[in-house]
Formats: sequence, C-alpha cells, structure tokens
Amino acid sequence: MDGSVVILGGRSEIGAALGRELVLAGAREVVLAARDPASVGDVERDLRAAGATAVTAVRFDADDLGSHAGLVRRLAAEHAPVAAVVVAFGVLGDQARAEHDVDHAVSIVHTDYVAQVSVLSHWANALRAQGSGDLVAFSSVAGVRVRRANYVYGSAKAGLDGFASGLSDALVGSGVRLLVVRPGFVVGRMTEGMAPAPLSSTPAQVARAARKALASGRRDVWVPFALRPLFFGLRLLPRWLWRRMPR
Repeated sequence: MDGSVVILGGRSEIGAALGRELVLAGAREVVLAARDPASVGDVERDLRAAGATAVTAVRFDADDLGSHAGLVRRLAAEHAPVAAVVVAFGVLGDQARAEHDVDHAVSIVHTDYVAQVSVLSHWANALRAQGSGDLVAFSSVAGVRVRRANYVYGSAKAGLDGFASGLSDALVGSGVRLLVVRPGFVVGRMTEGMAPAPLSSTPAQVARAARKALASGRRDVWVPFALRPLFFGLRLLPRWLWRRMPR
C-alpha cells in the first residue's frame, strides 16, 4: 500500500488484525488511535514484527465529537498520503441494563452510531481533498434485521450500515472508496463469556476477508459469506417467530 494506515480504535482486535494484514500487504506506516495510547504496546510490537517501520500511537476519544475534526486534520497532514482509515472502535453494551437505564442505551448508540458518523464524515472529506484512500467501516449482521435480544446494539449497527452504504455510493468517482464489513458473531474480547453463534468468525478471519475485499475493489463483504443468503431468508421470517430469536 502506498501510504499510511490509520486505525481508529487501536486496541480493537479486528482493527489490529486488519492493520497487520495491511502491513503484510505492503503498508509501512500505521497510526494507532486509542483512548489510552500507552495501552497499544502489544499491537505496535505485532505490527513491527509484521514489517511496519513506523507505528505512532495517538490519543483518540471516540465519544468526544468536538475533537474529531482537529485530529483528522492533524493526522491527514502529518501522515500523508493516507492510504486507508479503519474505523474499528465500538461497544456491545448490556442489553438488559439498556432496557431500564436510558443513559446506557444512549451511550451505546452514541459510540456505535453517532461517533462513527462523525469520524467517517470527517475522514471522507479529508480523503476527498487528498483525492484517494480507502475507508473501512464495520457493520454487523445484528443490524440487518434487528432482534429483540440485542435491539439497542443492533439498531446502532442498522443505522451505521445505512449511513456507510449511502456514503459509499456518494464517494463513487471521488477517488475514495468505503468498504462496509458485515461480520456475524466474532469470538473475541467483546463477546467473552458468550456462547458462539452459528457461523462465528475470529478477528483474524474478519481481517483477512476485509483485506481481500479491499484488494479486489469491493464495497461490501459479509463474514463469512454464507451469512448473506442466510439473512436474505431470515428477513422473510414472520415477526412473532423473529422476536424469539436468540442474540
């Protein structure tokens, strides 16, 4: 890759795994943006071992919308040209708590939707001005048809999927491309203690699929691919049956 890679959510397992995939594909400079830059040491070591020659950790608070514009301007200037921006932060939240704690419900939606709209919009503008670059947004099958069992998280992902899909279309012809990644259940820190769902994947599998999709010029990818026809069918389930579906 000719340019730097910026990962928003430097501690994210999927983001770190995709960063490694992009380094193996030729990227040499990676920026890890995290709430606590001191916490990304293990990710930095892994990226350097994969071949990165420059890894920079910067402070990034996804929920502080007012800080996004300045951070994007700085990173776009200091690490130009930016080849790829990976938006990998997010929270699962506690559905049971969110049904009674309105502040918790709003915080999930703020992080998983509002903050993502903000950074994707700022980076889309920055890459348009640059005339090139890839954006990667992580949606989820949870947003394809929202389930009662995790409707707060699912609704945020549904909003993100719609926004990212529309932005992807708006970027056609600009030299900038946005890839929407729709994984199913991902076995990792976020889902620790939960029983894996059918057709689960790992962060490494999601990252490999995203890297291949970027290389082939695609604008969306399901991980694993079998989830795409499955959810086409699941959309047809009657609502009384759908509301009984597990997480």
